[in-house]
Amino acid sequence: QVRLVESGGGLVQAGDSLRLSCAASRDTICISDMAWYRQVPGKGRELVATITGDGATNYAESVKGRFTISRDYAKNMLYLQMNSLKLEDTAVYYCKLEPRPTPLGATYVCDPAAWGQGTQVTVAS
Repeated sequence: QVRLVESGGGLVQAGDSLRLSCAASRDTICISDMAWYRQVPGKGRELVATITGDGATNYAESVKGRFTISRDYAKNMLYLQMNSLKLEDTAVYYCKLEPRPTPLGATYVCDPAAWGQGTQVTVAS
């Protein structure tokens, strides 16, 4: 299974920027979508941003215009650039490899979903 490791979290002031990184342990067998989620205590994980295999992106309304998701296939990396951070962005951020169905008749099996361990982002006033 692909292992994902996030980094780049920390304590910042409101209005600051931060870039999160997510390193995959190897190339994925299939070109799969990837995503960033976040979670605060007592609540479920919230989808923040997604990026498809061909680079199409989608964002939660709360982060549109402030966050940018990107990926570097050559380095097996996923990124989340976060600008104009707000107090409500405080959360543990997780990267996820989204599952993709294995094509019928394929001689391989696409990787199952995988999560990183999370990185804490704290935005202070």
